Amino acid sequence: MNLLIQQALKNLPQKPGVYIMKNHDEQVIYVGKAKDLNKRVSQYFLRPQSGKVQAMVMHVDHFETIITATEKEALILEMNLIHRHYPRYNVLLKEGGHYPYIALRKGPDPFLKIMRTNEDHRYKFFGPFPNAKAAYQIIDLLNKVFPLRKCNVLPKQACLYFHLGQCLAPCINKIEVEVYESLSKEIESFLKGNTDSKVKEYHQKMLEASDQLKFELAKEYKDIIDDIHHISARQNVEIFDKKDRDIFAFSQREGYVVLTVFTFKEGLLIGKKSFVVESFGDLEDQIYELITQYYVNQFLPDQIVINAKNIVTRLNELYGEVAIIASSGKLFEVLKAVQENCIQALDDHFLTARLDDDALALLDQLGQVLNIPAPLHIEMFDNSHLQGSSPVGAMVTFINGEPVKKMYRRFHIEHEQGKDDLASMREIIYRRYKRLKEEQAIFPNLIIVDGGKEQLKAGQDVLVELGLSIPIVGLFKNEKHSTKGMLTLEGEALDLTKTPALFFLLVRMQDEVHRFAIAFHREQRRKKMTQSILDDVIGLGQVRKEMLQKAYATIDDLRKATVQELQQYLPAEVAQRLHDKLHGTSKSSSKI
Repeated sequence: MNLLIQQALKNLPQKPGVYIMKNHDEQVIYVGKAKDLNKRVSQYFLRPQSGKVQAMVMHVDHFETIITATEKEALILEMNLIHRHYPRYNVLLKEGGHYPYIALRKGPDPFLKIMRTNEDHRYKFFGPFPNAKAAYQIIDLLNKVFPLRKCNVLPKQACLYFHLGQCLAPCINKIEVEVYESLSKEIESFLKGNTDSKVKEYHQKMLEASDQLKFELAKEYKDIIDDIHHISARQNVEIFDKKDRDIFAFSQREGYVVLTVFTFKEGLLIGKKSFVVESFGDLEDQIYELITQYYVNQFLPDQIVINAKNIVTRLNELYGEVAIIASSGKLFEVLKAVQENCIQALDDHFLTARLDDDALALLDQLGQVLNIPAPLHIEMFDNSHLQGSSPVGAMVTFINGEPVKKMYRRFHIEHEQGKDDLASMREIIYRRYKRLKEEQAIFPNLIIVDGGKEQLKAGQDVLVELGLSIPIVGLFKNEKHSTKGMLTLEGEALDLTKTPALFFLLVRMQDEVHRFAIAFHREQRRKKMTQSILDDVIGLGQVRKEMLQKAYATIDDLRKATVQELQQYLPAEVAQRLHDKLHGTSKSSSKI
């Protein structure tokens, strides 16, 4: 502990606030909050530590504090600072935002959609769903079972969903208010678990289709029944008072803590999450902090259940009388199930490699290879085009060795010579860092261009033009055109194949930027290729175009489709018109 820290410890206030740990390069390496800054911060330096905490303390050169009026203000400030700086030693509960809700539009023209907040008074909300995939599966099922409109903007003619019996087509029909009110009540009942009537309805439809020898249709009905059973089976734990409730349990072993939460909506279990972090300090203090961090991005339920008296007291001080202890009855039985899942989550953690630890060690190693501080924030660029057509650029971001997809960026190449890779690389790097400079945003610790010395020089020229000093490297390949290592501005080729773990980290980043660029390029090509050939077909609206684009990746695939095959997606007359145009037998001219 240096003299600067010793002096700062003497001046710590006994007040709530946020503390910011920095290394000798002024990089923020950890952000924390405290009810008592004096007590909390002193623990780091006056008590023996181990693991990541010890590693963090060893890198602290000095710290700063920000006093807040309340612990709740400190909590909000802590999360804002973490999401701004992405400190190396912070362990975030990996939730990118609020859990999704299924939202039902109120009024005379209802429809369903996924939303991340429940604050829009125009909608009725169901959820939240901790498992986002489950929410999307449920809304897909609802859209099959209940004939609400699917279009955001009503078209001028009925779409495919009307012909499939999955929409009442308000675009061409006048739907009585009573019909929509009845549908809305049915959906609400269905989401509360009352699915028996729909199962019976589709079972009868399946039998009728089978009797009429319409076996494909019968199978579709059977699939819907199976989907209903599958969705209902997940909600097999019920608490009969119908409250929204989060039930927490925690466990500790071998230097790690796990917090597990079961989320109930109106008495039904809709999801489970477990979070494993390295233990630090008092166990109940840490669990309390994890729970408050969890609710930064999630809405408070009617009730929080956790069998820890001190934590309940502190949660009630922070949020009001919302937390309780369960000592008997149904809640206690569910709590035992949460505890069992909690222990299992810790077992699973010890059976898997702690990749985050490995990644941080590799970034330290990469910094040593390049003679720079550990590049905790890396941005990698790539271009994609086909003989100059639909040129695009892509950038992926890795922080602490992990991809941060919300920070990925895609670029439409604007210069005229699309097949000029150097010009494209120069353009996307210029646009990226000119914007960051204008916004006074945080720059990466390292830039990697997926290209050789010419692309590297192009990138460096842009940085010089913008007056920026950011380490930048390129990639070089072996005689078989496989990536072998990094190329520095000085022309040094760093062979990373001799350090396999570091090499695979680099390849992982390269694969990700390549995948992201190719996916964007294909999307642009598909739009360009299908735009003109599909636009002039009467009866082919936007929804049908999108369905065809999902079903057929290329125009060649679409041309191979027979009229009968196209009729699975389109009305017969529209399928015939499209088939005629694709095969040059249409009277109308077209561009491809």
